[in-house]
Amino acid sequence: QTTRNALSGDKLGNNQSWSPVSVFNVLRSLSAASHGLTDEQKEFQKVAFDFAANEMAPHMAEWDQKEIFPVETMRKAAQLGFGGIYVQPDVGGSGLSRLDTSIIFEALSTGCVSTTAYISIHNMCAWMIDSYGNKEQREKFCPDLCSMEKFASYCLTEPGESACEKTAEFFVGWNCQPTRAVIFEDCAVPVANRLGEEGQGFNIAMKGLNGGRINIASCSLGAAHASVQLARDHLLVRKQFGETLSNNQFLQFKLAEMATKLVASRLLIREAAQALQEDRPDAVAICSMAKLFATDECFNICNQALQMHGGYGYLKDYAVQQFVRDIRVHQILEGTNEVMRMIISRNLLSES
Repeated sequence: QTTRNALSGDKLGNNQSWSPVSVFNVLRSLSAASHGLTDEQKEFQKVAFDFAANEMAPHMAEWDQKEIFPVETMRKAAQLGFGGIYVQPDVGGSGLSRLDTSIIFEALSTGCVSTTAYISIHNMCAWMIDSYGNKEQREKFCPDLCSMEKFASYCLTEPGESACEKTAEFFVGWNCQPTRAVIFEDCAVPVANRLGEEGQGFNIAMKGLNGGRINIASCSLGAAHASVQLARDHLLVRKQFGETLSNNQFLQFKLAEMATKLVASRLLIREAAQALQEDRPDAVAICSMAKLFATDECFNICNQALQMHGGYGYLKDYAVQQFVRDIRVHQILEGTNEVMRMIISRNLLSES
């Protein structure tokens, strides 16, 4: 069943309507979203697309405008197993692979990038406790995280005493998830709450980021996936000088480039997910490549989709502008894309 949820401005005479399910149906053959997947993977991909269409897309604009953290929606996602996707089943997780996770996050992001990005961070934290916690820690924290009765946060220390004194109060995107400075003063942490052995914290944090880079790249992929569809729909209905924009060869070429970069991004992300799952020696470099390429190119895709809409694309009544705002930060977090270039080049230069 295909559900179309309007997120755009009928008052402007615009015919644009938005449904992740319709995107999936139209782009399935063009962008190979399901190519090479097992029947099981195709099934939970469809579940994720359906959830995005029915539970996320209708509220995406409202969550953004009112800065709503959609707790109950995320708990519904957790009931489908999305609260601990790659956490082990003995503590409530789904026990799926990194590739499975990427497939799910791409699909969910077509409904709301910001919410899906938070779910991806939550999953990363739950996995870190599952992977590096002792028996007591896993049993204490993981079940509530997998059900999303409790929500995880990932905090990294900043260099310098004044690094967190001034914080931004407003963000361009990611408005439906709280991003804040966390300050501990004179706070004693019991040994029972320490994850891993003393001195292992940095390595554990970096291990989490390898998967986090694939996850956030997958969220960018979902936004680009949606934006290609929105651009296509706009070109088919918008008329200028007596004919639809779809007859303009320049725009045809731009759309072709967008679809090509979408597929290339997906292939690299899935290769990185497989490398991380197999713990290959090149996994860190491949994850960095996927994050660098996909977040850069998917932002360009979304930005080009906005450009194709002309002035309409800059109006909040149009979903494409929110995709642009929400994924811009993906080029910065989980390690900036400049850092990704450093990791990749160092890996190449250190090879014997």
